[in-house]
Amino acid sequence: MSFSGRVVIYGGKGALGSACVKHFKKINWWVASIDMKEMEEADASIIVEPSENWTAQEKQVLAKVEEVLGSNKVEAIINVAGGWAGGNAASKDFIANADLMWRQSVWSSCITAAIASKHLKEGGIVTLPGAKAATSGTPGMIGYGMAKAAIHQLTQSLAAPNSGLPANAFVASILPITLDTPMNRKWMPDADTTTWTSLEYIADLFVRWSKNEGRPASGSLVSLVTKGGQTEAVVV
Repeated sequence: MSFSGRVVIYGGKGALGSACVKHFKKINWWVASIDMKEMEEADASIIVEPSENWTAQEKQVLAKVEEVLGSNKVEAIINVAGGWAGGNAASKDFIANADLMWRQSVWSSCITAAIASKHLKEGGIVTLPGAKAATSGTPGMIGYGMAKAAIHQLTQSLAAPNSGLPANAFVASILPITLDTPMNRKWMPDADTTTWTSLEYIADLFVRWSKNEGRPASGSLVSLVTKGGQTEAVVV
């Protein structure tokens, strides 16, 4: 079967990841998902073992990616993995939550960069999961803010010369505020959802960037500002 393009989606089983898998499949792209659970709708589904340490996860994921891709290169590697945990310095879960945030966001983003160094086409794209909140202090969720700020730094480093990525690679972080997910609707039933960013908007943004349409400068941190149900991508 002939495909229009190829993409690897890290976090492909989550709410946003699932939307991205479906969006790329709809336009006839080959899609690989990397997650802790199988993504049945993807062409290839790589399962990460969360009990493994960082280097073991990298070794496992890189071996599986090479196995499913063979000699093929991909146009896009999209990371939408991660989660949220709160806590200030006095919280009993401060260190545990900070450790969890680092594992979920920073580990996966660094492994994403390693995949890109080996399997991304020249001129391809890498997106990483930043957060608007992490552009300033986050006293009520310190671990989360630290991890997302590290991703912002990683994004800018990968976009710089001699980062190890292929020539003319485009790297960006999206900085959402609140995503319109089933879980957010469940836990925040009285919130103003007209300020929440739809998953389909983000999936479509990734598709456009993958096609080299409307890309900002490489290394950009792109805030997703939604008002009245309309979203605008704004470079921070």
